[in-house]
Amino acid sequence: MTESAPLVQPVGAAPLAGLRVAVTRSVDRAGALLAALNAAGAEPVLVPLIDFEVAEQNALGAAMRRLAAGEFQWLVISSITTVRALKQWCEGAGTSLAALIPAGTSVATIGPTSVDILAAEGILADLAPTDVQSAAGLVALWPPLENDAGSGCNRVLLPSSNLAAPTLRDGLAAKGWDVEAVTAYKTVDYPACTELRLTATLESRSPEPGWRDSLPSLRKLSGEPSGISYEGRPATGEILVLAREARFQQLSAAQAAGEIQAGAINAVVLASGSAARRVATTLTPLPKGCLVVAIGEPTRAESERLGMPVAATAELPTPEGIVAALARARTNFQNHTAMESS
Repeated sequence: MTESAPLVQPVGAAPLAGLRVAVTRSVDRAGALLAALNAAGAEPVLVPLIDFEVAEQNALGAAMRRLAAGEFQWLVISSITTVRALKQWCEGAGTSLAALIPAGTSVATIGPTSVDILAAEGILADLAPTDVQSAAGLVALWPPLENDAGSGCNRVLLPSSNLAAPTLRDGLAAKGWDVEAVTAYKTVDYPACTELRLTATLESRSPEPGWRDSLPSLRKLSGEPSGISYEGRPATGEILVLAREARFQQLSAAQAAGEIQAGAINAVVLASGSAARRVATTLTPLPKGCLVVAIGEPTRAESERLGMPVAATAELPTPEGIVAALARARTNFQNHTAMESS
């Protein structure tokens, strides 16, 4: 088998048929992506490289109590991991995130996946970008501050990772908002310390069809890319069972590096700059026949800064967007290889 053979899509096959794809997340955070890759014909391989730990609880707890007291006009949820971190704090405090957020506090997030996750937790987002689904996209969409807004009516709570870029904080502050950033969780090398590991699980049920249309301040979010169907794919809970039954293989970083060099892994998905840095440290050099797909422009830029060319960038930070990017990368590789051999 040649290095590029698995990257050639069989005629009439699923878009990712024959590809082994390294997913650099732990199984509890990879369910939806594993399902999407599996439905598109790929063989996902779990290679967890980063993990998450709870942040210092005194500062987070003080911010959460101020949120409950109605001191913030907006709560910004910048990632799904943020939802998990806040849910874990709430569980320790004997409440739920939905119960803690006051009716007068609006909720903003960065894209359709986090919108749906919040909905499953009983929280309806009021604002989310539809085109650029990122921190920059949310800043661009953010409403201007009313000139007659009184003191206390311009406060925003922004819980996030200890490694979060300042894009949201600085962007909202530049629009006149009073942003309180607090560390909700810490990004660490896998595996996290057992006593500190973020363990909260999110609801896996889907929101009711059409619920988004009932939210006047939320732009309609995009659906699945055309040409790829995900009908009948397993739910996240089923994926966890499949993984525990070894239906999805999990490799250590050293094992994955060996398989990449042997040509047995054909693509690596980078979900964040943190993941890109860990891949550069543990899995490189990546051969020509191993495609790198990044989620979002910041991740692409970090990957290329580290010397890992990106074959395609997911236009949407969703499992479907990642699958579409992998399919595009594969097609581009095939076309480039054909041109070189002609």
